[in-house]
Amino acid sequence: MFNRLRGKLQPARQIFHGRAYVWVGAVYLSVAALTAQRADQPDTAKNPFSGDVAAIAAGKVLYEQTCQSCHGGEARGDRGPALATGNFRHGGGDNDLLLTIRTGIPGTQMPAFSALSTDTIWRIIAYLRSLNSTQAVANEVVPGDAVAGEKTFWGKGGCGSCHEVNARGADVGPDLSAAGTSAASYLRSKILDPNGASSKRRHSFFEPTGVSVKTRDGEKIRGIRRAEDSYNLIMTDQSGKLHRLDKRDLVEEHTEFASLMPANYGQLLSQIEIQNVVAYLKTLKTRDLSKTIQVELPGGLSFERLRNAQAEPQNWLTYWGDYQGHHFSTLNQITPANVQQLQARWSVQMPGNSILESTPLVIDGTMYTSGPPGQVFAIDARSGLQIWKYERRQKVVNPYQTNPFNRGVAVLGNRVFFGTLDAALVALDARTGRLLWETQVADTLKGYTMTGAPLAIKDKIIVGVAGGEFGIRGFIDAYDAATGKRLWRFNSIPGPGEFGNETWSGDSWKRGSGGTWLTGTYDPDLDLLYWAVGNPGPDLNGAVREGDNLFTCSVVALDPATGKRTWHYQFTPGDTHDWDANEDLVLADRTVAGETQKLMMQADRNGMFYVLHRTDGKLVFAKPYVRETWNTGFDKDGHPVLAPGSKSSPKGNIVYPGLGGGSNWQSPSYDPVRALLYVAASDGGLGYRSSPVKYEAGREYMGGVPFQLSEPNRNGVMAVDTNTGAMKWKFPISNMSASAGVLATGSGVVFVATAEGNLIALDGKSGESLWHFQTGAEIASSPMSYSVDGKQFVAVSAGNVLYSFALPE
Repeated sequence: MFNRLRGKLQPARQIFHGRAYVWVGAVYLSVAALTAQRADQPDTAKNPFSGDVAAIAAGKVLYEQTCQSCHGGEARGDRGPALATGNFRHGGGDNDLLLTIRTGIPGTQMPAFSALSTDTIWRIIAYLRSLNSTQAVANEVVPGDAVAGEKTFWGKGGCGSCHEVNARGADVGPDLSAAGTSAASYLRSKILDPNGASSKRRHSFFEPTGVSVKTRDGEKIRGIRRAEDSYNLIMTDQSGKLHRLDKRDLVEEHTEFASLMPANYGQLLSQIEIQNVVAYLKTLKTRDLSKTIQVELPGGLSFERLRNAQAEPQNWLTYWGDYQGHHFSTLNQITPANVQQLQARWSVQMPGNSILESTPLVIDGTMYTSGPPGQVFAIDARSGLQIWKYERRQKVVNPYQTNPFNRGVAVLGNRVFFGTLDAALVALDARTGRLLWETQVADTLKGYTMTGAPLAIKDKIIVGVAGGEFGIRGFIDAYDAATGKRLWRFNSIPGPGEFGNETWSGDSWKRGSGGTWLTGTYDPDLDLLYWAVGNPGPDLNGAVREGDNLFTCSVVALDPATGKRTWHYQFTPGDTHDWDANEDLVLADRTVAGETQKLMMQADRNGMFYVLHRTDGKLVFAKPYVRETWNTGFDKDGHPVLAPGSKSSPKGNIVYPGLGGGSNWQSPSYDPVRALLYVAASDGGLGYRSSPVKYEAGREYMGGVPFQLSEPNRNGVMAVDTNTGAMKWKFPISNMSASAGVLATGSGVVFVATAEGNLIALDGKSGESLWHFQTGAEIASSPMSYSVDGKQFVAVSAGNVLYSFALPE
């Protein structure tokens, strides 16, 4: 629960504490910075002027005076997007539109119209609604056989080879999932005369621009433009294949204003067949998630590729880069000899109310990453051009919500998965960014949120929950990747009848916390899932929860098919220091006397470096990597022996390490060739003082307030010999982050991200500084590396900007 550390020990960051952040959007608009929205305040409202003829006429005048210069006459679009379609990209509720017009979109050309009165905005919205007349058109009665029309659409007509309906079909032409909101006459004219219909009226659903090119090799490509700048073109050809083109390799490029849709349907289909197709299209009122979960999405990232991620160094396929949690890149183009030439090649701004903490994925040249909570991006990893963006409004906001961050996504097949602050799991189409399903995981008003990146295993998506500071009862869930159906749940706080419940006094297990928000690791050969569990609740008052408090501050090994526990190891029994075990669980093999040992390593927040047998959880050895005063050794079962006076108390005890621990959740990096673990660590102590606390659902449940020592922490990045636990070297850092991590590479260059804004390159052998780049903003994420067309990149987020670095051409 590192974010509490920010709020209590770094007052300047208190801006994030106890505030709620809502993202709402419509018509390419969104609202930000609505603070402290209470659960009993309605977040929806209806336009009082809806359908009012006089108000619509007044709204037309107001629109022309206020909006037309950007959004065009009759809201057909100009510099800004079209607003007359009725299909709003980020949510089209009346209240969405009202709030977004009033507040604007940070980081875009859409300003805030805060001076407009509420009634003025309602009249403008009434006018926009009238342009589409959605309700009248939707209720239009048309002749024809919709069932027969569906067969023609997907059969003889071949429409699905270009168009998508509820995730079925291709993404070359417009998505027709809501085609029924357009008039039947328009749909018919579009089928029979696509260019004539386009010249008379803008399409009622977004229609991308056609483009044709010829490369220097003589290849001709015709399709849809996805993104473009002066140097790069991203396009999809008519078969649906994505092309990333350097304009230096093109000899011709032509924009096609004519529709790519064939103009011979009048000859291909009979009049009855066309009428039936129109009848079918009129049944499509909105994207139907009960249909999207039934569609098979072929291709994409397979489980076999995920389990062999280390064979694809050009890609970064999971949150840790691989299932083993190495967070290491074998790429070696950037070396100690040339790293001084490294330069920023592109950057992407992702404005929001919290800085970026996500680690991107790269799959075959496309980067998938989460921005501010509720936003997911697909980006061309070579140029930084946006391929698609998804935004989701937070539906429910806990007024005491903290930790407004998202740390990444998972990809399996052609689906992208991410969690939300209001504790939902969402699946998107990786090709388009369109929603496939959404499953509510927990109740955010009880303190639950989801901030970590999911983990994809076989056909399942594994997720954990945040909220350990709120007295939740934590768990780890598995969901079906295709449908979002929950398959199993493992309670990180065992209830009556479950193993470990006896380690909680009374009914304290009900409020035991045990957050599971950091992504786990997986051994495909043993078929075991490893997941770390956070602190018990209340954090600093152990008197109300006497016992070891399983499975807090532990690692649990689970069967990914059933969620059943195979073994566990508890790093800090009955913790009263906020020493979550939510740190990377690194899987590695070591040969001893000719035998292979399957090991797990963790630089725990309690200041100890652990090596365990990952087959059964038995302790191999543990050694401090920073100063610690709580542990006097281990018993024969590997259970730690606590030092007297090491628990938090009403009087207050000084203990090492401090609240943030030796290392927090920032990514370490394991170099399997050199057997070194590179760790960002903080060496210092803290005073731990407990106090009485009353549990209130949805509010923080701390049970004490720590007090800072006068001596400063000694921060730095260290290289730990994983065979012995000995420190090989340490590089000091003036301003350590609880979230900015480390990346080692195959050439021996180690990249370090810092809260001071520096991305630093060190020599992995000596710890010597080789290069640094000052981003100008706090870095709260971990670097990662990938390559496109043989060029190695290193990416990291600073503030609200995602950077990618590479050597000069």
